Amino acid sequence: MTDLTSLHYTAEHEWLLIDGDTATVGITDYAAEKLGDVVYVDLPSAGTEVESGTVVGEIESTKSVGELFAPALGTVLEINDAVVDSPDLVNSDPFGDGWLIKITLASTDRVGLLSRDEYVALTAE
Repeated sequence: MTDLTSLHYTAEHEWLLIDGDTATVGITDYAAEKLGDVVYVDLPSAGTEVESGTVVGEIESTKSVGELFAPALGTVLEINDAVVDSPDLVNSDPFGDGWLIKITLASTDRVGLLSRDEYVALTAE
């Protein structure tokens, strides 16, 4: 199990696991629960340059369609093909096998990212 306190979070309900200049990105369990059963995931291609706060993908569920926002400036290094093939991984393991993309970060600046406690407080409101 991933140590949720070691992750960074966004107000748009993404999490980041930062290792050097690479960030693994997914959506939080809160977002997955609110979406409902995920049936389709559209992710950017590897090599796509992304800018923090811009829409880079889509997550469709039986209840709604949600947008995936880039949590940081960088370049998509890899996408999780397993999630594309089995979108339900987003629901069953959002912090593990349900990760979405890996980004090579243009900066290791963490401005605007939340701690676990800050994110929990945000979603409790």
